[in-house]
Amino acid sequence: MIISGMLPPSIHCTAALAAASVQPPTGALRLADWGVIRARGDDARSFLHAQLTSDIKQLDAGAARLAGYCSPKGRLLATFVVWPGDAGEVLLACSADLLEPTLKRLTMYVLRARCRLDDASAEFPLWGLAGAQAMAAVDAPGTPWRHVGRAGGRAIALPPARVADTGVPRALFVGAAAPALPALAADAWCWLEVLSGVPRIVAATVERFVPQTVNLELVGGVDFQKGCYPGQEVVARSQYRGTLKRRGCLLAGAVPFAPAQELFDTADPGQPAGTVALAGSYAGLHVALAELKIAAQRGADLHLGSADGPPIETLAPPYPIPLEGA
Repeated sequence: MIISGMLPPSIHCTAALAAASVQPPTGALRLADWGVIRARGDDARSFLHAQLTSDIKQLDAGAARLAGYCSPKGRLLATFVVWPGDAGEVLLACSADLLEPTLKRLTMYVLRARCRLDDASAEFPLWGLAGAQAMAAVDAPGTPWRHVGRAGGRAIALPPARVADTGVPRALFVGAAAPALPALAADAWCWLEVLSGVPRIVAATVERFVPQTVNLELVGGVDFQKGCYPGQEVVARSQYRGTLKRRGCLLAGAVPFAPAQELFDTADPGQPAGTVALAGSYAGLHVALAELKIAAQRGADLHLGSADGPPIETLAPPYPIPLEGA
């Protein structure tokens, strides 16, 4: 079945109703928890194309990509926002806490390819921008995964966050300084990131998720036509054999979430029903993007940390989610 934005009244929880009365956060934030890997050389694109879940060879000058990097078992080691730089460079933004091990692992597989990889975080500072005023200040494209250059930097449009029934526009800005905008708190940015439904792997969640169990393919992060990459057989099998037992889900609770925390359903308290992938808080509203058993996606009695932990409610997703076997 397909779950769209129309869910039973019990799923439109108190947190969702509270969010409807909150003014969404806007402004700019220096993303200290993000970093940038640079790939350059004649084989940079072909090398990355063979390593990542998205088509990097066809990445045009005005496009960005969401991409995953998987282990041979199809588990996500990292997720990237990818865009072309100058002189044939390809830039990959990811969580800073896993940049070093990811860069080391990718470098091991360069072998004879004419590709050099390095940490370019200092050369490409990243800012998170939210709200219509911020988008106008950097001339951000209106279409997600497009980017434009401007004086002082580059703006990459991201999928909007869904706050109640309103889309809050977001962008990455690559530049030494953001335009004059209100300061945006780090947790508020994460709150919007969660409500966009776009997963980002951090150090605590490395190798915990197959791409589809956090909805990576639903937001453009997997190309099933591009050919081989590490873990491709596992990812393809999960897609075409209908074997998925878990899917990404938005949650709300009375206490803050944290990546890698386990979720429990009182109907099956002996084992976790899911795992938090990404979390954020704003105005006392705590939300998470989590991998959750499909059987627990509707109407389950969910709790954080243990079967008798703080209760959790399910939020309406920002995009249709196929729940095989539900």
